[in-house]
Amino acid sequence: MEIPPKSPDGSEKSPQSKELLTSNTASTLCISSRSESVWTSASRSKWDIYHKPVIVVSVGAAVFLFGIVITSLSCIQIKNKDVYKLCGPAFLSLGLMLLVCGLVWIPIIRKKQKQRQKSQFLQSLRSFFFNR
Repeated sequence: MEIPPKSPDGSEKSPQSKELLTSNTASTLCISSRSESVWTSASRSKWDIYHKPVIVVSVGAAVFLFGIVITSLSCIQIKNKDVYKLCGPAFLSLGLMLLVCGLVWIPIIRKKQKQRQKSQFLQSLRSFFFNR
């Protein structure tokens, strides 16, 4: 009788059985999924949902106010007047753009949340009636 060769680490298991034991593709697929799916149904707080648009709105408001200050300095200050006249409107427009983008983003998130709630409700109804 032949004795099967031992693996390099000294264990008696064959390489194929080791590979089968350490294979965890299903859990890897669930973890690496970027989109929200059925497996991640934990409820999120309001801050988790709205923190990005709130940050964009607050940064936009700060930049917009900074642009107002610089633009008003161009009216008062005599020294470096051309620099203030160039930078003031740039900060005004950038701040206004961020402010508007954040303010539009909030209703979009609300609409998505309502659609997600409706689809989860419909999926639960569908599973209730068709899985009997």
